[in-house]
This record gives sequence, C-alpha cells and structure tokens, in this order.
Amino acid sequence: MKKKELLVAAIENGTVVDHIPSEKLFDVVSLLRLNELQSAVMIGYRLGSSKYGNKSIIKIADKFFSDAELNKLSVVAPNVSLSVIKDFEVVEKRSVSMPSELRDIVRCANPQCICNNEPMETLFHVLDSKELGTMVCHYCEKEQSLSTVQLIDHR
Repeated sequence: MKKKELLVAAIENGTVVDHIPSEKLFDVVSLLRLNELQSAVMIGYRLGSSKYGNKSIIKIADKFFSDAELNKLSVVAPNVSLSVIKDFEVVEKRSVSMPSELRDIVRCANPQCICNNEPMETLFHVLDSKELGTMVCHYCEKEQSLSTVQLIDHR
C-alpha cells in the first residue's frame, strides 16, 4: 500500500501542533505569536480528517515551546496534540491543559474593569475548565465563560 503524500512538509527539528479546529487556527497563530518568529512556519488549513471531518495543523521549525506557552492553547483549542520533532522523528507527544491562571491572554468583558482602562495585563482565575468552563477576573471579579472570551490581539 502506498503512503499518502504529505500535504504539509516534514520538519527536521521543531514542534507540530495538530488537530486544531480549523475555525480556531488563526487564534492559535496569534496566541503563539508565530508572526514574530524568524524560523519557517508551515500551516495546513482545513485538511481532511477521518476523526474530525477537517482540521488544521501548524509545523514550526526550530522552535520548542514551554508548557506555559502551550497551555495558553487550551483556551481556544483544548484538544490539540503536540509533537516535538528531532532529526525528523517524533521524540515527545504532549497534550495541552488549562492553567489555573490566564495572564494577558483574554480580555475582561467588563468595560469598566481597570484592565480595560489602564495599560496592564489581564489576569483571570480559572474556576472550572471542564464542566462550565468559567473564569473570574482578578480585578473586578466578573465571571466569564471560556466559550465566549475574547482573545487579546498581540500584534
């Protein structure tokens, strides 16, 4: 049986973020600040997937992310899989998990909150990442649903 041709080229060393919901791809690109990297970034958008219907994938050459960087992904794409590649081989597989605090990732929905009116980082405490998906602003104590949060644009 012939192997299917890869739609996104293999990388020698780096990180592969796979099983990204296609509608969340550009949120992931923004969160990981991929536009600031000097290394090669390959993006596959709306690729066929027998498990998900369609998915997106990002391959980042010569970049290895910290757990803190990767856990940010759980806000927008909680079921992504991550593979660390060395010498064209997968040497580690990881999954993301929701951190207990979200710092400078999402906006507060309260327009009167100090973090929306002063030059400062936002800070949220995750109350429940599974059942209800709720978090609370550290400053104004407004609860928000993770499904309706607005990401901070880091451009």
